[in-house]
Amino acid sequence: MDTPVPPVGGGLPSLYGAFARGINLLLALAVSTTPGAAQLPGKGEPPISEQTQLSGGVRPAGQADLMLRSADLSFAPDPATRRMMARAALVVAARRDVAAITLDLDSNYKVESVTVDGKPVRAARPDGRIVVPHALTRTTQATVVIVYEGTPHVAINAPWDDGMVWAQTPDGRPWIASTTEGYGCDLLWPCLDFPTGEPEVATLHIVAPKGLKAPSNGRLLRVETLPDGRTVWHWRARQPNTYAIAINIGPYEVIEGSYKSRYGNTIPLYYWHLPGEGAQAKKLFDEFAPTLDFFESVIGPYPFGDEKLGVVETPHKGMEHQTINAYGNGYAKAPEGFDWLFHHEFSHEWFANQLTAANWDDYWLHEGFGSYMQPLYGQWREGDARYAVMLEAQRNQVTNRAPIVRDRVLTEEEVYEPSKGGAGTDIYYKGSWTLHTLRWLIGNRAFFDSVRRLVYGRRDPKPGNFTPRYGSTREFETIVREESGRDLSWFFDTYLRDRALPELVTTRDGDTLRLAWRTERARVFAMPVELTVDGVMRRVQLPDGSATVTVPPGAHVVIDPAARILRRSVAVEEYQQWRQQQQKPR
Repeated sequence: MDTPVPPVGGGLPSLYGAFARGINLLLALAVSTTPGAAQLPGKGEPPISEQTQLSGGVRPAGQADLMLRSADLSFAPDPATRRMMARAALVVAARRDVAAITLDLDSNYKVESVTVDGKPVRAARPDGRIVVPHALTRTTQATVVIVYEGTPHVAINAPWDDGMVWAQTPDGRPWIASTTEGYGCDLLWPCLDFPTGEPEVATLHIVAPKGLKAPSNGRLLRVETLPDGRTVWHWRARQPNTYAIAINIGPYEVIEGSYKSRYGNTIPLYYWHLPGEGAQAKKLFDEFAPTLDFFESVIGPYPFGDEKLGVVETPHKGMEHQTINAYGNGYAKAPEGFDWLFHHEFSHEWFANQLTAANWDDYWLHEGFGSYMQPLYGQWREGDARYAVMLEAQRNQVTNRAPIVRDRVLTEEEVYEPSKGGAGTDIYYKGSWTLHTLRWLIGNRAFFDSVRRLVYGRRDPKPGNFTPRYGSTREFETIVREESGRDLSWFFDTYLRDRALPELVTTRDGDTLRLAWRTERARVFAMPVELTVDGVMRRVQLPDGSATVTVPPGAHVVIDPAARILRRSVAVEEYQQWRQQQQKPR
C-alpha cells in the first residue's frame, strides 16, 4: 500500500508499448463503429456463471495470499460487435508461499495466451478462473501477461446488474460504460476478486472509436491517435478499489476547473458530459467545490487530490468509480438543493475508495457512511430542519430483514441480496441511522474523531501523510471505544448484529413512567432517552436498560422528541406493509 507510483516508462514495461507492438493481434477485431448496429441488451449472450457472479467470500486455496503490485490493462471494446480485445500485465506477489497463481476472469472471455516473466505457460481455465502454474514465495514475484478476448457480460439493469452498458447518445453515437461492483472486477480483467485484492497501481489503456473520448481512473498520462483515427487514452491510478476500474466511452465534452483545498493543495476538477447539456452540466459542476469543502471540513482531505476529482455522465444511474464517478441522474432537481446522486457517489471517495471494507460483511462501512453524508451535508448547508427531513426519508426505508453484519467472510451478494439472506438497502439506511444515533450518544468530537481515524488510519490526516487503507466494523468499534472512553459493544451488537431494532417499552401509572429497552437477543441496552415533560427537556439514563421517572399526573410527555434514537416503530412497520399492499396488482 505504501509503494510509490512508478514514473511513466519506469518499472514494468509500458503495456501500451507491447500493445502497440502487438497491435495486429489486439486490435484485429476492433472494427469501425456503425451506429444502430447494436443488438438489444443481453440478447444472445450466455448467462453469467455462478462463479463469475461471486465477488469476495471464501477464496480458493492460496488466492487470498496473493497481492497485485501493479496492473497494466488494455481494453479495446467494439460497440458494433460488442466484443472486447484486452491484455493484462500483472505483477503478482504473495504474503506466504503459494503453489499457483489463481486469478478470476469471466468465462465469456477466451484466453489467447499467458506468459510468466516472458515465458509462455499453459494455464488451466476452470469456470470463471485462470490458474497459472507458477509457485511464489514471500520473497518472489512474477509478471503474468494475459491476452484475452470475448463478449463481456451485458448489464441489463446497471448498476444493480453488472457488466457492460452498450448504449447510444440521442444522436446515435456509441455511449459505453462498465459497472462491476456486485459481480466483481473479473467481468473486465483477470483480477483478485475480493476487497483486499486492490492493485497498488493500475495503468489503463482504453481504445476509443474515432471522435470519442475515454475518461477513466486517475491521472491522464497521454492520448495517442491511431492511423485509423481511433484514440488510445492512457491513465494511471494508485491503489484503485477492485471494482472501481471503469471503462467510459462517448462523444464527451469536458468542463475543467480547480479547487484550492483548505489543506493548501490544488485539486483538478473535471466533468465529462454529453454534448448539448452546457447549462445544466455547468450547474452540476458548480456543486463540486462546495461539496469538496464540506467533506474536507467535516471528514478530512480529499484522498486523491494528486489525481483529480472526476465525474462522467453515464447511461446508467451511477457508481463510485475512483476519481471518475459515474453520474446518470439526469440533472434531477431536489428540495434539498443539491444532486443527491452526485453527492452519494462522491462520498465513496472517502467511504469505499480511501477506506475499503476488508470483507464484504462490512459493506455498510461504504454504504451506511456514504448515505449518512447526504443528511449531514443538508445540515451543514441549511441546519437541523433539513437534516431531520432527509433522515426521516431514510428511516421509512429501514426493513430489518437481516443483520447488517454477520462476522464471517461473505460475498457481496450474500450481504446485499435479500434472496441470499442479505440485508439489502439496510446497509444504506439502517447504517446511516446507526451513525446518526451514535453521533448523539457519544457527541460530535468523539464521533468525528472516530470517523477520521477509520478513514485515514490517523487523527491528523494531511495530503501526503496517508494512503488508501482497509478497515472493518470491529476496528471501528475499537476506535469508538478509544475516542469516547466507553465500551459500546451493546450498541453495535444491537444495531449491526441483531436483525430487529431495539424497542422502548413504556408504561405509565399515575405519576410513574417506566422505560425499558427490549432487544432481539438478551443484553443490557444502555441507551439514554430524552423526554419532554410539558415542554421541558430531560435526559434519562438507563444504565441497566430500564428506568423509572416521576412525572406530574396529566403531564404531556413526548419520548425522544428530536428523533435521536433508531428504535422500533409500529407506525413505520404498518406504513411499509400498507405500501406493499398498494403496490400489488389488483
